[in-house]
Parts: sequence; C-alpha cells; structure tokens
Amino acid sequence: MSSLISRNVQYVQPHRVFFTDGVFDGGNDCLAEAMRGGPADGGRRRRVLMVIEAAVAAGQPGLEEAVRGWFAAREEAWELAGEPLVFGGGEPCKNDWERVEGIWEAINGAAIDRHSFVVAIGGGAFLDLVGFAAATAHRGVRHVRMPTTTLSQGDGGVGVKNGVNRFSKKNWAGTFAVPWAVVNDHRFLRSLAEGDRRDGIIEAIKVALIRDAGFFEELEANGEALAALDDDVLRRLIRRSAELHVEHICSGGDPFELGSARPLDFGHWVAHKIEPMSGFSLSHGRAVAIGVAVDLLYAVRVGMLSRADCDRVLRLVRRAGFALWHETLERREADGELSVLRGLEEFREHLGGELTITLVTAPGKAKEVHTMDAAEVAAAIGELKELAGV
Repeated sequence: MSSLISRNVQYVQPHRVFFTDGVFDGGNDCLAEAMRGGPADGGRRRRVLMVIEAAVAAGQPGLEEAVRGWFAAREEAWELAGEPLVFGGGEPCKNDWERVEGIWEAINGAAIDRHSFVVAIGGGAFLDLVGFAAATAHRGVRHVRMPTTTLSQGDGGVGVKNGVNRFSKKNWAGTFAVPWAVVNDHRFLRSLAEGDRRDGIIEAIKVALIRDAGFFEELEANGEALAALDDDVLRRLIRRSAELHVEHICSGGDPFELGSARPLDFGHWVAHKIEPMSGFSLSHGRAVAIGVAVDLLYAVRVGMLSRADCDRVLRLVRRAGFALWHETLERREADGELSVLRGLEEFREHLGGELTITLVTAPGKAKEVHTMDAAEVAAAIGELKELAGV
C-alpha cells in the first residue's frame, strides 16, 4: 500500500539587468538600487564582499579605490566587508577548485550571511566561478554580477547558470541560481583587448539566428561597424542580446533546463569540446564562431537550411572578425574517429535525457534534432576547412 502528498512549490524571483556608465562614480546609485529588494532587515546595514578579476583591476586604474569611496559615502546602508578579493580569471580559473574554496573562506571570514551580498566584477568565466561559490555558500547568498566583457554583458553574465570545470569538461560542477541583479557597466568594456571586445558579437549573432530575424538583419546592416567595434553599435548589440536571453530564460518554460533542450547553446556542442581540446587557448567566442559555422554547414548538408542563408551568416561572422577554423577539428581518437564528435555525447550527458541539438533553418527560426549523422558532420568540417582556406 502506498500514499502520496503532492503540492506545487512556487518560486518567483525577478531577473533584473541594469545598464549604466561608471557604476562607482560618486553620484551613481545603480548598485544600491540593484541590491535593494527582498525581505526587510529592520534597516540594518548589509555587508558586501567584493570579488574582482585581476585583469579588470589592472585595466581600470583606481577601481579598488573607487569601490572603497562608493561604500564610504553610503556607509549608513552598505558595509564593505574588508578589502576586495582580487585574483585571476579567464577559463583557467574554472579549472582550479582551490579558487572555490578561497571564495568560501572569504565569505566565511567576512561573516557574509544570506542577507548580505557577494558582488563579482569580471568576465564570464570569473562570474561562473564566483557565482558557483556564492550559490553553494549557506545554500545560496545574494549575488550581484557585474560582467566586464561584451560576451558576458550580452550572454553568459545575464544567465542563471554558473559552474566550474571538472574531468576536462566545461561546467561539470555547477548550479542554477538567479542572480539578485546584473549590472552592465559599459565603461568596463573600454579597457578590453580587441579580441575580448569582439567575442560578444558572435553570441549576439547566435541569439539573433534562433530568435529574432530583425535583429540578425540589423547586425548584417551594421557589419562594417561591428568589424570596427563601433561603441554605439556594441551598446545596442549588448542590450538586445541581453534582452533576448532574459526573455528566453523567463518565458521559455524551462529556465533550469529540466528538459533536454538548450536552444541558447546553438553552436556550442562543438565549442564546448574544442575549448578544452585547445587547452583553453581558444576563447569561448572564437570557439562558438567555429561551432556555429559547423552546425550551419551541417544543416545545409541535411537539407534544413538553404545555402544562400548559410552563406549570409558565414559572411557576417567573417566580416565581424572571426576565424572559421581551428586545428583541433581534425584531431582524431585512437580508433580514427574525429575527437570533436565525442562532444555530442558530452553535450547530451551534461543535460541528461536525449541528445537535443538546435539547428537554424532560416535567420530567426530554429528546429531541434535528436541525432546528428557523424559522416555529415565530418563532411561539414571538411567543407569548413576549404572555406577557411587552410
């Protein structure tokens, strides 16, 4: 004999993305607004632990001093919990479990509780790491993300996923956690190296391809400005890309990926494999550009996408400054199989359920498939090599 108690668990949390310039300028209260909300704490001061990527601190002289000054001017409401924690970022930081423990130690040492805040300033990989530590400390402390790259401001930094790499697999350990807020400060982008400023463009192209034909056409029309990294065009690109990502997360019906579909990861099964295969010397944006190209050519070969539309997209990707080839695509296993093909099973395994790959059928339209023909993938890779002129 058996019995059952069943109730729905209701979970509602706003997903807020703020846009500003000079978040730590004296008169800028964007961060204060971002940290407000939630249950009242009787007016007590909230403690805030700042965690800053070293490259951002180095590229923004005076940042740490500006942080201290901002909090000193608002000490009646916000208490800076010691000196900002500063360490290296980039994908390598996600391979170092000691970094997670170091953040936990800082959270514990600063007496950060579930009504306090961890504010992270850095690129996407850095935010993944700090977000994972914040989400697992005290079963989750309030976390504010400040993305500092075009890629993280328009894509990863506005998502609800975080994690670190284990077993040579991206994001094997991680959680889903809606950040308390995201603050996109355009000023952070001005000190980026050219490649880092460019990387976010491919994620904008990606989300436009699967969700918004009009946005894709806008990107096409601004191809020259994209190539030149025009500041106004980048602002528009980041905002629209972030908006489309938040719309999908909040209205797509599966924010925590309980199903088998990850449409926002179009082009990523290849990218997630060749990044570790390159020893993470290949940036995420460059890897996604290659993954998008492989999937577009595959879709043409299996009759899902017209050659004309494929050529349109590849022209835009190349015009925006992305290479379409990396030597890891030709690497083979001992049995002769292309190593990158192992990425299909790793992609399926990461989500569970059946393999689900999103393929574009026209700009702004996409379809999910549950199998990919290995021979056609290999042929698409061969075709891509020819197109790249390698």
